[in-house]
Amino acid sequence: MRVVVVHQEVASSAPEDERDVLTQAQAVAEALRELGHEAVVVSAGTTPAELRARMRELRPEVVFNLVESLFGSDRFQYLAARVLEELRIPFTGNGSQALFLTGDKRLTKIFQARAGVPTPRWICNSELPQDTGTPGDAWLARCLEEFHALGQPAENFPLGAFFLLKSAWAHASAGLVESLWEASTVEQRQRIQTAIAERTAATGEPWFAEEYIDGREFNLSLVGTTSGPVVLPPAEIDFSAFSPQDLRIVGYRAKWDPDSFEYRSTPRRFNFPPDDLPLLRRLSQTALACWQLFGLTGYARVDFRVDREGIPYVLEINANPCLSPDAGFPAAAAEAGWSFPQLIARLIEDALSRARAEKSG
Repeated sequence: MRVVVVHQEVASSAPEDERDVLTQAQAVAEALRELGHEAVVVSAGTTPAELRARMRELRPEVVFNLVESLFGSDRFQYLAARVLEELRIPFTGNGSQALFLTGDKRLTKIFQARAGVPTPRWICNSELPQDTGTPGDAWLARCLEEFHALGQPAENFPLGAFFLLKSAWAHASAGLVESLWEASTVEQRQRIQTAIAERTAATGEPWFAEEYIDGREFNLSLVGTTSGPVVLPPAEIDFSAFSPQDLRIVGYRAKWDPDSFEYRSTPRRFNFPPDDLPLLRRLSQTALACWQLFGLTGYARVDFRVDREGIPYVLEINANPCLSPDAGFPAAAAEAGWSFPQLIARLIEDALSRARAEKSG
């Protein structure tokens, strides 16, 4: 079968976090060839029109979609899926709507808050973001206005609360300022809002502040099947090498700087004591609820923080998780007994099954 592995355009001077998709594409292509398929790796270009032209030229039977950005921004990764939907080409992973909703952390948090899925509190800049005025998209404007309204800190904001600055669009490790901001007083909250405004102006992208949940961190990977999503073995990030003063997060250095303390000191583990089983069941149930809430398909990863009282909060819903062989998603699949080629085969079969179901329905 002819499978086109498509990824976003990557400049030769791009940093490691952007170049990683090339590693993913090569690994996926090698697995596909091992499975007996014809695999062609191609860049999506920088616009939907370029991607559309390349797909019409290559005429794939199925596309393995690894596109993380278009127009040079993570905000538009959903457009690649939209092109494939319009061309009626089967493709792996999530559809354009799920990628759109989870690609903007503000929309993700609003949907979670409406559905009662625990999400850390947040603070917005005092002024309404400019992108609420998107022409012809009143629904998006209402969602962003709701996010903004709920992100205005009240006088009774919790004492001792600390916040992290996050980009609404960029991937978590790249779009995260690795320092804490206290929000116990009016003056401190105003400083956070000023920092958000400055960061937004400097990057040209919306930012907000999210409460730092001091506790454990878990990653739950899910795979779609004809009988529904399957939750792979949960992983926990081990911060035991960190001192009490260290900020326990998986930031940019932890993911991309092999020489850093954070990279060497954040291993994942899959073995848990019996006392953790109720928590793990709760995490699994919440991950499945997120799958349903956002209409996820193919594969996804839900990241959690669990506070000192054992309450889990959804940090991120990654609808296009990294598939580099040493990344968390393939590690969870390996823990379930799947080799990397077996994982890729399952994702291809899921894409074809969904395409058949859509055609017959």
